[in-house]
Amino acid sequence: MAENAEQPQSHNPLRDPQDRRLPRIPAPCALVIFGVTGDLARKKLIPGIYDLANRGLLPPSFVVVGFARRDWSHGDFEALAKEAARQHARTPWRDEVWARLSGNIQFVPGSFDDDAAFDRLCACLDAMRDSHGIHGNAAFYLSIPPTAFPTVLKQMGRTGLASNARSGGWRRVVVEKPFGENMETAKQLNDLVDDVFTAEDVFRIDHYLGKETVQNILALRFANAMFEPVWNSRYIDSVQITMAEDVGIGSRGAFYDATGTARDVVQNHLMQLLAMVAMEEPTGFDAAEIRTEKLKVLRAITLPKDIAADTVRGQYLQGWVAGERVKGYLEEDNVPADSTTETWVALTLGIQNRRWAGVPFYLRAGKRMPRRVTEIAILFKQAPHLPFHPTDVEMLGNNQLVIRVQPDEGVTLKFGSKVPGTAMEVRDITMDFQYGEAFTDSSPEAYERLILDVLIGDRTLFPDAAEVEAGWRVIDPLEEAWAGVKPEPYRAGEWGPRAADEMLARTGRAWRRA
Repeated sequence: MAENAEQPQSHNPLRDPQDRRLPRIPAPCALVIFGVTGDLARKKLIPGIYDLANRGLLPPSFVVVGFARRDWSHGDFEALAKEAARQHARTPWRDEVWARLSGNIQFVPGSFDDDAAFDRLCACLDAMRDSHGIHGNAAFYLSIPPTAFPTVLKQMGRTGLASNARSGGWRRVVVEKPFGENMETAKQLNDLVDDVFTAEDVFRIDHYLGKETVQNILALRFANAMFEPVWNSRYIDSVQITMAEDVGIGSRGAFYDATGTARDVVQNHLMQLLAMVAMEEPTGFDAAEIRTEKLKVLRAITLPKDIAADTVRGQYLQGWVAGERVKGYLEEDNVPADSTTETWVALTLGIQNRRWAGVPFYLRAGKRMPRRVTEIAILFKQAPHLPFHPTDVEMLGNNQLVIRVQPDEGVTLKFGSKVPGTAMEVRDITMDFQYGEAFTDSSPEAYERLILDVLIGDRTLFPDAAEVEAGWRVIDPLEEAWAGVKPEPYRAGEWGPRAADEMLARTGRAWRRA
């Protein structure tokens, strides 16, 4: 491929880790995007496809097929895709790359309940088997509301679009979160998808698992001898996982009010981060082994005995964020004036196994926080004996290992050191590792990595149905206990309700200032 010659592979951040000399390039195939006019497709999927092409990681005959209820020609869709790639791609714009990619862009107009439109889509893919040499290989990205899944999946079953046998190649489906609204609906969705596609062809996407720092959790733990011996309840006091967003709900008022923070991000993103931190060492780094260990952790999670005391729900009021006055949640568009939906949540969870028994895992996530940050903080216990005068260690806190997932990806180690001078004064200092400074290669965007994995068929970074249901096993009892309870107020620009600080203070702990 021409891109391979133009882009030196020695600077390719998506190379096969088993052979740094070779890139991972999928077989000729098509990616069909349902809901191609939505924000996800325009801001993440199409730019991610361009970035992959720019890095030389797509085959020359790779095809993008858009499906939406628009009276568009192929040219109309190509213009939208070009603008989306120009505006949101992370790699430099190159006209020659887009010229090759745009020659393989197709558009099929129609609604999800339009039999004729799906028949046209089926015929389009059949024709490209020969014209583009895709050999029947196609992935279908459901960038659509979950309520539309049944209609689309039934159409795919009716037309044989999901059939590997009919196509003569492979057929895969990508399902975006949320994976249901509770355990019952998640099982219904899983059953519906599995009725149409084989289990190994279903990719449930959680974009957090595509982030470089999340994947680095496993390297940090299992490639370094210094961490694993102390990665247990003997040395670790507690774990804090924070996902703070400075934005509000934007135009998602109706969706968010029916969902809330716990269902939107805790059930998936934070549960996956917890599992990566707490899992046992897998026997190998393939999808099945990693999933096995994550699932053991998720099934070992225990809820607090007193949910009212050890969980907190919040809802933001008017306030200031980054110097800008912002409105409260109840003033947002499409939010009922008497809504009790949470925009902030904090949980105390336990893990009942030999490694983690007695170690609290504190999870918090929320909207309209002072700044955007996602991090995992491992707080170690104090040394059992300090041979110093008490005044010498007044400024000394817990040792901490902090994994920053976003926005400044890296790892911070906090430990005690003597202050220069004649007195023995010990206080905390930090050592920082940042991806942007340590590596010359830029980290791929999460969707870029995950799209490539789908096309290659690598399911390592995709949770399966059992993991999804294990997450709901934690969230469903909480939602039941919270039903009808008014959330605690907090000002936009604050780190959440005061009740959350009190929750930790009762144990002699405090939230780390992220």
